[in-house]
Amino acid sequence: MNLRAQRSLRHEYSLYVDRETEQYKETVGYAKMMDLAAAASAVLEGDLQIGIREMLLADEVNRLIMGRLKLPSFEVWRRRLLRNASEPKNPEHWGLRADTPLAYALTTASLSAAVVVTGARVQGSALYLAANGCQVTALEPEQDMVERVLSAAAEEGLNDRVRGVATSLWQWEPDGPLAAVICTPAAFAGLSGIERAQVIALLQSATSDGGVHLVETIIAGQEAISEEELRASYKKGWDVSFHKEAGVARTFLAKKHVA
Repeated sequence: MNLRAQRSLRHEYSLYVDRETEQYKETVGYAKMMDLAAAASAVLEGDLQIGIREMLLADEVNRLIMGRLKLPSFEVWRRRLLRNASEPKNPEHWGLRADTPLAYALTTASLSAAVVVTGARVQGSALYLAANGCQVTALEPEQDMVERVLSAAAEEGLNDRVRGVATSLWQWEPDGPLAAVICTPAAFAGLSGIERAQVIALLQSATSDGGVHLVETIIAGQEAISEEELRASYKKGWDVSFHKEAGVARTFLAKKHVA
């Protein structure tokens, strides 16, 4: 950690301690504060100049309050802060597997990169990607589901990174370049072969070089879209692979070539 960051954290810690101790002083009675002052004065035995003694007495009172409140030391507070700050970036925080294929999207999706998510698990996927710095558009035909995603994003402080649209992948058009497209076979349900090809072609053209497309939880024999169809749709200009999930399911990953 660099010196500037360390100083900034120490300043934040000082503000944290000040808030906690001042709140304690406001909630306890006069008698309790007098007891604290007496205890602090006993610690500072000896002849001290008036101004210095008053300053040290205030510091000692705050130290006693910190002890009573069991406030953590700076190092403990710093470790907790860093751990809590990084936790939302972990997929398990959002109910996803530790080896979620969504991590492939993060290799190309840098800060503020545009990502679209649709299909099953839209909420967890959207919030995980947003927590890792992406600007996420969550597509869901049901308005109540969109509202749940946006409400969850607001609760987590991610509302500025998540946009919800009540529509299907077939009806939606990108309004800018995409770094990643995340969906499940359910996003193609009910579409004809021609319609699926049109949707994929549109998303491919909107995806930036180096961007990725993920189709999660593909199971052999399903009707929405098959592995063979996906391979055929990403022949030119894309690197294609399949990654095993739990059981017999697999995730399709396509990465666009860099020109």
